[in-house]
Amino acid sequence: MRSSKLNCSFHASLRYHPHSRPLSNLKPIFILAPCQRISNSCTPRFEVGFQTSLRRSRGDPTIKIAAVAMLHQNPVVSDLIATGLSATIALSILRFFAETTKRHVFDQKLNRKLVHISIGLVFMLWWPIFSSGHRGALLAALTPGVNIIRMLLIGSGTWKDEATVKSMSRFGDRRELLKGPLYYALTITGACAIYWRTSPVAIAAICNLCAGDGMADIVGRRFGRQKIPYNKNKSIAGSVAMALAGFVASVGFMYYFASFGYVQKSREMLLGFLVVSLASAFVESLPISTELDDNLTVTLTSILLGHLVF
Repeated sequence: MRSSKLNCSFHASLRYHPHSRPLSNLKPIFILAPCQRISNSCTPRFEVGFQTSLRRSRGDPTIKIAAVAMLHQNPVVSDLIATGLSATIALSILRFFAETTKRHVFDQKLNRKLVHISIGLVFMLWWPIFSSGHRGALLAALTPGVNIIRMLLIGSGTWKDEATVKSMSRFGDRRELLKGPLYYALTITGACAIYWRTSPVAIAAICNLCAGDGMADIVGRRFGRQKIPYNKNKSIAGSVAMALAGFVASVGFMYYFASFGYVQKSREMLLGFLVVSLASAFVESLPISTELDDNLTVTLTSILLGHLVF
C-alpha cells in the first residue's frame, strides 16, 4: 500500500493494487470535510469523507480513491476556522433577511418563516466541516448558542435591533423573541451539542422544526381554507405540508450525512422519520401548541418520540 500527501489545500490518499498500471488518468473527487487520520485497513477510509471506486479497464482490479479537503492541518485550528465560517454564514443569512424586511421584499410573515426554514437547515449543512467528537460538536453549537444570548438581550430590550425584531417576530414586539425564536435557538444548540450529526434524533428535531413548521405556516396561509375540526386556527393543508416537508428534509439529511459515514441509511430510519414527522404535525395542530409555542412542542415531540423509534 502506498499513500501520497499533496502539499496544498487538501490531503489525498491513493491506495491501489501494486501490480496495476499508473494512475495518471484517474480524477479523484475532492469534498470539503476535515480529515484527521487515515485508517490502516485494507479499504481506504477517512474519519470524515467518503470514497469513490473506479474500474479503469476490464480485468484490472478496482482502484480505491479517497480524498478530502482540510481547513487546516491542526484539527483544533480547523475546528476554530469551521466555527468562524459557519457563524459568518448564519449571520449573513440573518442580515440578508433583515434587509429584505427593511426593503419590504417579502410580507413580514413570509419573511419570518423564510428565516425559520433556512437558518437551521443551512447551518446543519456545514456540520461536516467540523471534526468528530465532543470538541467539534461543542464548537459547532457555539454559533446558535451565541444566538440564544442575542435573543435574550434583544428580547429584554438590553440590545436595540429593530430589523431583527421585525424579521423574527409576528407583531413587531421584541418580547416575542423570548419565546419562539429563543426556543428555536435552544433546539439547534441542543441538537448540535447533545446529539450531533451521528444521531437521527438531531436530524428529526431540526428538520421538523425548520422545514416542517416553516412550510406549515406558508402553505396554511395560502391554501388553508379547510380548517381542522379541533382547532380552527390550523388548516389541513398546513398540517399535511408540515408532515411532508419535515419528512422529506429528514430523509435528505439522512442521505447527506450517510455519504460522510455519520449515519447508516435504512428503511427503519425512514420509517422512524415518517412517524416523527406525522406526530410532530399532529402536535403542532393541537390548541396547546398555540398556547405554549409550536417551536417548543414540535421540538419536544421530535426528541421524545425520536428516542423511542431510533
